[in-house]
Amino acid sequence: MAREFEVRREQDLPATPERVWDAVATGTGNLGWLYPMEVEPGVGGKVTRGDSTVVAWEPPSHFAVRAAQDGGFSNTLTYLVEPADDGTSHLRMGIHWVHTGVVDDTWEWDTKTDAAEKYVDFYQHSLAEYLSHFAGRPAAYVRASRAERTDDPADFAALRRRLGLDDDSAVGDRLSLDLPGSDGGPTEVVVDWLDPDFVGLRGPDALYRFFNGSTWNWPIWLGHHLFAEDADDEPAAMAWNAWLNDA
Repeated sequence: MAREFEVRREQDLPATPERVWDAVATGTGNLGWLYPMEVEPGVGGKVTRGDSTVVAWEPPSHFAVRAAQDGGFSNTLTYLVEPADDGTSHLRMGIHWVHTGVVDDTWEWDTKTDAAEKYVDFYQHSLAEYLSHFAGRPAAYVRASRAERTDDPADFAALRRRLGLDDDSAVGDRLSLDLPGSDGGPTEVVVDWLDPDFVGLRGPDALYRFFNGSTWNWPIWLGHHLFAEDADDEPAAMAWNAWLNDA
């Protein structure tokens, strides 16, 4: 019997459909809020994430990709973009998983579906932040991760404290962040997302994203989007990896 999972979200975005399309359907746009994912234009085009293929390509309104894996699993990601008032847009996105093979404990279906819903909300928020503050600016993507898994919430709580967050911190608070590898002094950032699973900080030239692993017994990791003209992903990744792993 097939097992299915679906996430659907809608949001208003402060950008034209063309700008939203560039953000979700191009490699350059994905670097600004999601993760590296090059897209070959047109139906049948290859996508460099999960061995996916473009299955809908109607700029600037309909974009979808589908990935199929051994064992009967498929994942379809869909974006529908509609024009709204005053040069804004309404986005409807969906994720649809189908698994026709055996789903046992090793597949961690419940863990993965719970994480997917929460990750979608965080990423869709990041999309709005990108379009509101950095749309069209080239981005460098920086990823770093701890090697070990964790199921202890205290590990992410300690990371939050290192960032200057405490139990009373809230979205909208401003912090001074010492950026790893930078000798330019502290950078002022604003908290744009804060919950037990994710921390989002927005700087003048970056979106800093921190991902808790303890909820799902995964490693803690980070994925930042840097928009400064001199941003270089490799040295930044080395510096943030050392920071994350306390080296």
